[in-house]
Amino acid sequence: MTAGHGDEPQRPGIPDAGQRLNEELDRISERLQELAAAKDRLQGLLHAVLAISRELDLSSVLYRIVTTARDLVGARYGALGVLHESGEYLEAFITAGLSEEERAALAEVEFPHGRGVLGLLIHHPEPLRVTDIASHAASVGFPPGHPRMRTLLGVAISVRGEIYGDLYLSERHDGRPFDRADEEVLVALSSAAGIAIENARLFGQIRDSAETFQRLLLPTLPDLRPFTAAAIYQPAAEPNRLGGDWYDAVILPDGALGVVIGDVVGHDLHAAGAMAQTRSMLRALLYDRRTPASGILRQLDITLHATTENPVTTALLARIEPDGHGGWTLHWSTAGHLPPLLITPDRRAEYLHADPGVPLGVSTDQVRPDHTRALPAGAVVIFFTDGLVEHPEHSIDEGLDALAALATTYADQPLQDFVRTLADHHPSDGHDDMAILALRTPPPA
Repeated sequence: MTAGHGDEPQRPGIPDAGQRLNEELDRISERLQELAAAKDRLQGLLHAVLAISRELDLSSVLYRIVTTARDLVGARYGALGVLHESGEYLEAFITAGLSEEERAALAEVEFPHGRGVLGLLIHHPEPLRVTDIASHAASVGFPPGHPRMRTLLGVAISVRGEIYGDLYLSERHDGRPFDRADEEVLVALSSAAGIAIENARLFGQIRDSAETFQRLLLPTLPDLRPFTAAAIYQPAAEPNRLGGDWYDAVILPDGALGVVIGDVVGHDLHAAGAMAQTRSMLRALLYDRRTPASGILRQLDITLHATTENPVTTALLARIEPDGHGGWTLHWSTAGHLPPLLITPDRRAEYLHADPGVPLGVSTDQVRPDHTRALPAGAVVIFFTDGLVEHPEHSIDEGLDALAALATTYADQPLQDFVRTLADHHPSDGHDDMAILALRTPPPA
């Protein structure tokens, strides 16, 4: 009997075409998934490099490196050890991933200085992958309370060709050991980290030099007897914001006390330079003229307008003179500045609100009024800039009220301690620099 075409048996040894196709499709699918994962990881690496590069504060850069490395590799724990300048041991250790309980358990334990497995990178700065820390020949064990860690991935971070520190990861979330792809990502991140660290260090040097320059422009208060006085300048909390706040106080040729507080708009070296120029001009005018404070401010405004391109500036100029009866009289005029705060000997706080006038650099035609107030013996007068009280989430009145409460609480302190207390516990958000000058009238005879 002859078999029909539909009954012809399949010839042995010839793979099924459908099975081969499915296997090939599976391989293609796996490869596409690998490529997609690699693309996602590369995209994550690029985003991480950009995020690290935006930071300018060194401590923020170091912490961002650790957290970014954990996220990219999917590790539970991360740390960055900063080498001592000798290159022999770690002088700082930044960690991420520890729970509050784990941190509490290690509270009394000194941070690692680079002994054991961690020390391998110090002396041999090549990428390191360890599948079982406890069984490694260099292991010296963990201190009491340390979380259990089995796997380790570490790379060195170099800055300008010198080893700056070591970046460590431990325990992938999926429980698998670190692989070569993890190592490649961490090596790439460490290269970007070295550049970011160098940028942050350079910026810190520039910022510190600029702050030093700005502080040098501010005067050391001279002997102001019979008054006592203290002043403080505090830069903004943000590392890239300088400012133009300033103060000055001097005994004038006629025996009166001259006081100035001011704030140049802006947060850069130009503002600091404008501050120095304005302060010098104002001190010269204050020494030269016996006109009311408003007249001196007007002449300053005219001079600045004619000779400089300084930004808008707020200022308060005051003279304190004896009233002939054992007391004192405050004469002042302002160019858009906040009022001084008076603390009486019986701890009452009062802002000397008055017409503030227009800031310098707005109009030389506007007349600024003069104001007068009797000052009791033993009173404290506080002159300050808006960086002390401004907060984006609160009204300026709330900041002023908070400052008045703070000042009345600590008004009995020595004035140097007093201004430091105001600067340390200020009601502002710290986004702006601040200057404070406080003086105390002589006590009753």
